Amino acid sequence: MADTRRKHSSNTASSAEALLDEVRQLLVELHPQQQHPVISLDSTLDRELGLDSLARVELLLRIERHFDVHLPEELVMSAETPRDLLKGVLGAAALAPEIETYAGAGMAEEAGGEPRQAATLVEVLDWHADKHPERPHIHFYGHKGKKETITYGALRKDAEAVCAGLRHLDLRPGQSVGIMLPSGKEFFAGFYGILLAGGVPVPVYPPIRLRQIEEHMRRQAGILTNAQIRILITFDEVRPLGRLLKSQIESLQHVLTVTEIAATRDGRERPVSQPQDIALLQYTSGSTGNPKGVVLTHANLLANIRAMGQAAGIEASDVFVSWLPLYHDMGLIGACMGSLYYAVPLVLMSPLSFMARPQRWLWAIHEHRGTISPAPNFAYELCLRAIDDTDIQGLDLSSWRLAFNGAEPVSPDTIERFSERFSTYGFQRRAMTPVYGLAEASVGLAFPPPGRGPVIDRIKRNTFTRSGRAVPAEGNEAHVLRFVACGQPIPGHQIRIVDGAGREVAEREEGRLQFSGPSATSGYFRNAEATVELYDGPWLNSGDLAYMAGGEIYLTGRAKDIIIRAGRNIYPQEVEDAVGEIPRIRKGCVAVFASRDEASTTERLVILAETREKRPEQLDKLRQRVTETVVDILGAPPDEVVLASPNTVLKTSSGKIRRAASREIYEHGKIGATRPSIHWQLLRLAMTSILPVLRHAMRTLRSLFFAGWAWAWFCLLAALVWLTLLWLPGLGQRRQFVRATARLFLRLVAVPLIVHGQENLPGNETFVLVANHTSYLDGMMLTAALPCDLTYVVKRELEKQFVPRVFLHRIGAEFVERFDPQEGAADIAHLAEAVRQGRSMVILPEGTFGRAPGLLTFHMGAFVVAAQAGVPVVPVAIRGTRSMLRAHSWFPHRGIASIIISSPISPTGTDWAAAIKLRDEARRKVLQHCGEPDLLDS
Repeated sequence: MADTRRKHSSNTASSAEALLDEVRQLLVELHPQQQHPVISLDSTLDRELGLDSLARVELLLRIERHFDVHLPEELVMSAETPRDLLKGVLGAAALAPEIETYAGAGMAEEAGGEPRQAATLVEVLDWHADKHPERPHIHFYGHKGKKETITYGALRKDAEAVCAGLRHLDLRPGQSVGIMLPSGKEFFAGFYGILLAGGVPVPVYPPIRLRQIEEHMRRQAGILTNAQIRILITFDEVRPLGRLLKSQIESLQHVLTVTEIAATRDGRERPVSQPQDIALLQYTSGSTGNPKGVVLTHANLLANIRAMGQAAGIEASDVFVSWLPLYHDMGLIGACMGSLYYAVPLVLMSPLSFMARPQRWLWAIHEHRGTISPAPNFAYELCLRAIDDTDIQGLDLSSWRLAFNGAEPVSPDTIERFSERFSTYGFQRRAMTPVYGLAEASVGLAFPPPGRGPVIDRIKRNTFTRSGRAVPAEGNEAHVLRFVACGQPIPGHQIRIVDGAGREVAEREEGRLQFSGPSATSGYFRNAEATVELYDGPWLNSGDLAYMAGGEIYLTGRAKDIIIRAGRNIYPQEVEDAVGEIPRIRKGCVAVFASRDEASTTERLVILAETREKRPEQLDKLRQRVTETVVDILGAPPDEVVLASPNTVLKTSSGKIRRAASREIYEHGKIGATRPSIHWQLLRLAMTSILPVLRHAMRTLRSLFFAGWAWAWFCLLAALVWLTLLWLPGLGQRRQFVRATARLFLRLVAVPLIVHGQENLPGNETFVLVANHTSYLDGMMLTAALPCDLTYVVKRELEKQFVPRVFLHRIGAEFVERFDPQEGAADIAHLAEAVRQGRSMVILPEGTFGRAPGLLTFHMGAFVVAAQAGVPVVPVAIRGTRSMLRAHSWFPHRGIASIIISSPISPTGTDWAAAIKLRDEARRKVLQHCGEPDLLDS
């Protein structure tokens, strides 16, 4: 009996592997350039593997040929996973238990790199520590350049020691633990130890100067209080302040070092973390007034790491080099957690080491052959200014394939000058990769295609500043604005740009950037007011202004007063309050803002403060005191401290600081100038304010008028067409009438339709025309542009609705089933026969469309029809309609639509391989002309 069961088990395993090999082979044929997911017996055929109805039929036929079996036809429709297909192959009920328990198939692929089945960061750490405990994970270089290597096994061992100590201190799952440690081995032991114990890590930045520890700790009390931390893990110099901290932070019970915590063991088993448990509280600033701790779960973080890795094409052969601080999301999540997940060696430097000698960063990339290294824009600028050529003789940066530039505004000048200067040292311009992200999205939100290089948009300055429309400038036009493309949303995430009323704007129109996706936070910890402001229905407000063009995100500014400097968010209120406490500075009369330095192309931090002091020597001391206070808060000095006489800092009628207005008088050199009378100021303010208000009102009215005008004509003409089709006798007449009405509608609403390549349409030859699908308007545009004798293929769901059913039947449309594989295959056979009889078809092979730009996967139906019927495929690209009327929106925008008809593609055979070749070539041509990114590579 035992031998029989072993034989059955062996047969099950080999059959499972053979079946999964057939699935893998089909996926490779369908998408040869795409990185495919790990395939297991429980992978869903549609959602995870993306097999449409025809692909499922093809898979079933291949399985039948391989195993020499005849499978029931209903299995095509009912099978949801490869396990269901395996049951059909094995058939015998006696083997069913073996099928249920066999889980090894498809898992061997994971042994080399990433734990795709892991649901928490704890499972990620355990997976790597079990698979390759002796493999080096982190190479850390401290202040003096001493290297320390941490393996996966050592990391877990150190974390388990901290976990045991925390359990001994009665840390309960879900309770917060603060980490105030510099980069190094102890930080990682503390961070992962907290996770193993079921706690919530709260990283806060350590003090820069030990002599200012007490003052620094007082400033961090707001964050630590908001987070309700029970334990603070820190270093020796801070520990003596425990009594002071406990008096300020009610929840705080222990202030200990990693060594002290790890010295005490606890025999209790560690708790089991769940995907929806909070894994990190990422505070967006050091604000003491209104701390905002972004709540990030294990599911959020893993979704972001996986999406970023897919967008960047990260592999275990990469080498990650970082100096970014670990209390910052870009350094902690992007560098450390990302490298842990993908088993990428992490070369980590102290941030102070980089700031003191920027060339050390570049030499680390050189010595370790680093392939990925991120930094804010200021770091690239610092390399340009602070590194002498004598410091980098022999430097080779040719291994650097992804130089991420994010966390603060990206300067076109900086990336151009950096790329040009360091090209001498092997740096390739295509490696420069501007990205966009924010803590509320875990960290990353938009990436460009890897190796594409930076794209800079030159737009008309006056048009943009007046109307918010990003109109491309001519090649020789002067006084233009330049913005850097930050790519497309990472897989599984969406971005939209909306106006003040929350309506999505047209392409190349500035608005507020909102986002959604699986890595988006659920809100701010114990801050309901800020959480309410964060959400707009299912969308989250980023606080940034941007526009979209060709599927790319272009950031233009910040909707809030946040200043981003050196990769940190600086909230002016925090600095203003601290500077206002300095003796002889007028409290409540301090403005902090960023001012762009045209010479260095970076943002300068300016402190404008009022004082009654006049004596020069006292003013110098006061400036020094302001500088010291800012350094205590931010760890870096301001670029300029301006001490002005009373009533210089501008305020609203309610007493709020008008930072933008204060910046304007600073940049125009009007600090200290004689003020006109209050009546004249009010009059001038009213005069300068009325024009922007009128412009905004006019834009809104034009937008509303166009939408109302378009809908009025559409409803009128749609009713006329529907009624007319009921009595027009001939199919040709009905189709001609519909085309004429579509063209009339476009003229009435003044929407140009530009058609290129009409000569590519076959004359009297039958063909299958395929087009991308971007909007509800696509059918109307194709009808207006193409000949009348084409048959449109539409989804069968429309046949269930009376009004569209009558319309579509009267114009001779064909209906196909999208969800039932068996019926879908029969419909495809029917279409192929109709094409053989001389009926040319119009099919939209994406099958659906979304609001975000991008070309989706092409389903196989249209190409199987063309191959079986032996007729050519005509690829057509539709441009402009998505921004005119997006998915899930009924508010149309004015725009220009284009239709580009490419030359026909003839099939090379009648089989599945010929259909795949037709699909790939047609999609390539559509992608070439549609002006949108390739979502198949996302």
